[in-house]
Amino acid sequence: FTNIINALQALDKTYSNSETVRKILRCLPRSWMPKVTAIEEAKNLSVLPLEDLLASLMTHELSMQKRNDDEQKEKKKKKKMVALKSSQIEDSKDDDDGDDEELALI
Repeated sequence: FTNIINALQALDKTYSNSETVRKILRCLPRSWMPKVTAIEEAKNLSVLPLEDLLASLMTHELSMQKRNDDEQKEKKKKKKMVALKSSQIEDSKDDDDGDDEELALI
């Protein structure tokens, strides 16, 4: 975003800090709407520095990733492991000879 803004400035198209802050908030995905609403209500967007907005969004993103990682770890812990009991049945000696012949053919 900042690369685009800087390229536009080189073309003599400038945006105020307030406009860039509003554009960033407007382009965020739906999953970020609670955070966007909180920022809009808690801060004065006309004087909010772009750096502060980006820092706040990055902090929120890190906390969301940590929460997702924690949830995945909990799901793995909750999975039940199932062990199957095995038993060995001994065949008669006649069947063993037949098995050996079949293996030899293979």
